[in-house]
Amino acid sequence: MSHALIVIDVQKDFCPGGALAVPDGDAIVPGINALMADFDAVILTQDWHPQGHSSFASSHPGKAPYDLTTMPYGPQVLWPDHCVQGTTGAQFHPGLKTDRADLIIRKGYNPAIDSYSAFFENDRTTPTGLEGYLRTRGIDRLTLVGLATDFCVNYSGLDAARLGFATQVRMDLCRAIDLNGSLDAARDAMRGAGVTLT
Repeated sequence: MSHALIVIDVQKDFCPGGALAVPDGDAIVPGINALMADFDAVILTQDWHPQGHSSFASSHPGKAPYDLTTMPYGPQVLWPDHCVQGTTGAQFHPGLKTDRADLIIRKGYNPAIDSYSAFFENDRTTPTGLEGYLRTRGIDRLTLVGLATDFCVNYSGLDAARLGFATQVRMDLCRAIDLNGSLDAARDAMRGAGVTLT
C-alpha cells in the first residue's frame, strides 16, 4: 500500500499575523517537514480565493466575520478576507518545505462556493481532482496534517474516509480555530467516520 502525506493549507494567512490566524498555526511546520521523507507522496493544498469571494463577510453587507449565512449548498461561516489569489497571505508558510511536494491542489477559487476539503468543494459533489490523482498513483493510505483541524482538515478527513482511503490525522501537527465548539464536533465526526486520530 502506498502512503501519502496531505498537508492542508499551511499558508501565511492561517498563521500568526495572518488575516485568519489559527492560534499557534506556525508551530506545526518543523514537524511536518520532518515527516515528509517518510511518505511515498507529499501533496499540499492551498486556499486560493478570488477577490470578493462569496465566503468573505465583506461580500455580505451587514454581516461580520464568523457570522453564519445560508448558501445554495447549505450553511456557510463567513470569514475575514483571506488567501486571496496572488497575495502574500496566500503564500505557503516560508518555513514549509514546498520543494518536497509532488502536487499542489488549489481550492476555493470558484467565487460562488467555498472549498474546505482537499477532495470536494462545499457542495460535497464538485471534485478538486485529488481523488483521481491518488488512485492513478496507487495510493490508498493517507495521513493528514495542517490547518485548521476543525474545518479544512476535518472536511478532508471525512471525505477521504468516505472515498475508501485508510485515513489518519496527526492531531499534534494540526491546529484549530475552535469556533463555538467546532473542534470537539470535528473530533467526534472524524472518529465516527472511521478516521484514526493520533
